[in-house]
Amino acid sequence: MGPVILEQAVLSVVPGRSAEFEEAFARAKLIISAVPGFQGLTLSSCVERPDTYLLLVRWDTLEDHTEGFRGSAGYQEWRSLLHHFYDPFPLVEHYREVASA
Repeated sequence: MGPVILEQAVLSVVPGRSAEFEEAFARAKLIISAVPGFQGLTLSSCVERPDTYLLLVRWDTLEDHTEGFRGSAGYQEWRSLLHHFYDPFPLVEHYREVASA
């Protein structure tokens, strides 16, 4: 298998809606985990800013995310579950590992 693509998004959730967001994400992660090329994810809450989350998703290829997932019917359900929680809408970026320890 080639290098993993790491998708990164900092999610700013509308203040006071973190519990609702986490409940919705628990449902949404079942959608994304069924997509071909998905390897796993972590969702972490920020210690200093409780309404901020870091989402890291591992993909086999960039296209598994940008075309496979975003082009799927499941993505429409993901959007309806999660996108209304964000303010502002997150920047999503993709990374390739160059070093680890």
